[in-house]
Amino acid sequence: MTRLDPDPHAAARPPTAGPPGADMRLGPDQLLALVDNTSAVIYMRDLDGRYMLVNREYERLFDVRRERIVGLTDHDLFPSEIADHFRANDLQAAASGGPVQIEEIAPGEDGPRTYITVKFPLLDNDGRAYAVAGISTDITDRKRAEDQVQRLNSELERRVRERTAELEASTRELDAFAYSVSHDLRAPLRSIEGFSQALIEEYADRLDEDGHEYLNRLQVNVGRMAQMIDDLLDLSRATRTELRREPVDLGAIAREVVKELRDVDPHRDVDVAIADARGGTGDPHLLRLVLQNLLANAWKFTSHRDRATIEFGERTDGRERIFFVRDNGAGFDMRYVHKLFDPFQRLHATAEFEGSGVGLAIVQRIIRRHGGRIWAEGAPDRGATFSFSITDPGRPR
Repeated sequence: MTRLDPDPHAAARPPTAGPPGADMRLGPDQLLALVDNTSAVIYMRDLDGRYMLVNREYERLFDVRRERIVGLTDHDLFPSEIADHFRANDLQAAASGGPVQIEEIAPGEDGPRTYITVKFPLLDNDGRAYAVAGISTDITDRKRAEDQVQRLNSELERRVRERTAELEASTRELDAFAYSVSHDLRAPLRSIEGFSQALIEEYADRLDEDGHEYLNRLQVNVGRMAQMIDDLLDLSRATRTELRREPVDLGAIAREVVKELRDVDPHRDVDVAIADARGGTGDPHLLRLVLQNLLANAWKFTSHRDRATIEFGERTDGRERIFFVRDNGAGFDMRYVHKLFDPFQRLHATAEFEGSGVGLAIVQRIIRRHGGRIWAEGAPDRGATFSFSITDPGRPR
């Protein structure tokens, strides 16, 4: 803006309103003292845009004395674009007949500064506007902080997108590698199994007891390796399979899974309680795989109990629906809970409980793909509880 030299002989006063009366109205000196002792920028302009009054904050902020500004317009003080904007806001306030609030930008020593301005018309005795008053509050620091936060958020979002894309690409590569290796391993594994079976069938009379034992161990480990390959493929499919969402009845799926477990192991006496738990929306195939793994684990780890109990239920934590599988089986030490969902990590010896340690890793991947979480609680020889949630896009959170 243009800097004006002070002229001490051109003092300006607000329009006179007469001496204070018995109604205790403020006089012009008191009004001027009031507007001068506020941190807001206060000014009056007539309908032609000429300044009638400014307060001390205006003088300080724009480095101009009130004696020199009276009678000037914003086009004398500011660049045309800014002055045009101020003028348009004045006319809007005059036409509205009441206060309007707008955001305005004016030049400052450290760059553009932002103000929240309330403008309102001053009316004569006939109710016609003859001037516009403005009260502007500097919100530059707040706006700059908001802009900085927005820039940081945008940068963070960009980095998250890039990192997510890198992780997704890495995961796809790893899954493709696992899928390829698993298929490539099957051919030599079938060959080992075939030749070992031929030895048992065709050379049984030439083998002593130790030879038969070695071949039996070989076939057991071939079977275990084949199961690990299948588990590795399942782990890969849990990530690569397209996710389909539709209404899912987890309680009904749990009952089907338990029936299958009873059919395979009809001699087990297991007390199973299954709650009616409709799980919102999700992929039926993948969520069935979740319950197959969790219930099969509960079935397996209660096998040494005389009175085995397994429960599938649901509870609510705030707005979150949580499903759980609880058993009274072997349990685990919570010091090692962080290993439960890592592929091929086992907390029990293979001789005690069979398995490859991939099932829970598959479960975790599926739950994460559904936008949920899974966690476990347990104690040695006192059972375990596996809890999980899934996000329902149609349910308010």
